[in-house]
Amino acid sequence: MQRAAMILAGCVSVGLAGTVYPQPSPGKPATTPPTKAEWQAVVAKAVEFLKTTQAEDGSWSVEPQKRGITGIVVTGLLTCGQSPSDQPAAKGLKYIESLINRKEGHIAGDSKVGLQNYITSINVMALAAAGNDAYKPIIGNASEFLRKLQWDDSENITPADPRYGGCGYGGGGSRPDLSNTSFFLDALKAAGVGPQDPAFKKAAVFVSRCQNLKSEYNDQPWAGKINDGTFIYTAAGGGETRTDTEELLGYGSMTYAGIKSLIYAGVGPDDPRVKTALGWLKKNYTLDENPGMPKAIAQRGLYYYYVSFAKAHNALGHQYFVDDRGIQHDWKADLFQALAKRQKPDGSWTNTNDRWMEGDPNLVTGYALMALAYCQPK
Repeated sequence: MQRAAMILAGCVSVGLAGTVYPQPSPGKPATTPPTKAEWQAVVAKAVEFLKTTQAEDGSWSVEPQKRGITGIVVTGLLTCGQSPSDQPAAKGLKYIESLINRKEGHIAGDSKVGLQNYITSINVMALAAAGNDAYKPIIGNASEFLRKLQWDDSENITPADPRYGGCGYGGGGSRPDLSNTSFFLDALKAAGVGPQDPAFKKAAVFVSRCQNLKSEYNDQPWAGKINDGTFIYTAAGGGETRTDTEELLGYGSMTYAGIKSLIYAGVGPDDPRVKTALGWLKKNYTLDENPGMPKAIAQRGLYYYYVSFAKAHNALGHQYFVDDRGIQHDWKADLFQALAKRQKPDGSWTNTNDRWMEGDPNLVTGYALMALAYCQPK
């Protein structure tokens, strides 16, 4: 009865699987959500910037990176409300159409580029965001192509192998990693594939092995050394992180990507993998840096982190996130403010740490729009 009364009083919000998340108490400091006009103003500036940097062929950035970066930009534009028939999204979609390989099924142009999973996954998301029925067969063919890139029994890889269920950049049997596996799952989800699909179940095996958590799901020899629930870049090859350290430290962008991927695969919020990861994030809630990265490189992958942050919180289905100090965060408002204050006068975003191409304003502005899509006021 007391819980029911609290819900009726508007004191809680209900998230994934009925989990109850408390709302901020009256008078408690909280980031103010943007008005629709404020949100639209930030997006409009970004759109105007992207109009100035789009190439004549509809792409953004340089070859071969433009094949994926264009998909990120178009996904950001469309999910932030631009019509597929409006510029610059329309020209961007035409460029993506030029990358469709009807013989092989991917959306990465010629077969010489060894990034078929990464590029195709991103471009599936872009075409799905367009909502055009004409793209459905292309998305379906691309989904089937992507499935062939997953490390599984078709390559004589058994579930005992740490590569099992993962995806790499694609082409030449590239080693799987959590980032590419995360994009792979984003694409399948955008294509309408459900969590019970074998591809998701196999991916959950790989994703679980990327976690610093000794459990029935992670049999890797290093799993319990840190044991804080964070996720690393890959469990393959004895494990690898991207923190410039010898220890297999996990960090924010991969930890949010791991949580999101598990949820997409049907793993619930009460599962120890998700709960332990969320416990670490509660201790390290921030939008000022990519947490877990050593301080000297704390800005590395910041905008990729923002996208992972947004997708994971959205997948969890909650409006507020309570950190380990009991402070309640409106994550959408926090994310909007973090992005708004970093937007440059010309409407773009760039990262001071240009690792992972975050010095490219086209890529980073695309990331920013993808993250802003989750902050849109109702």
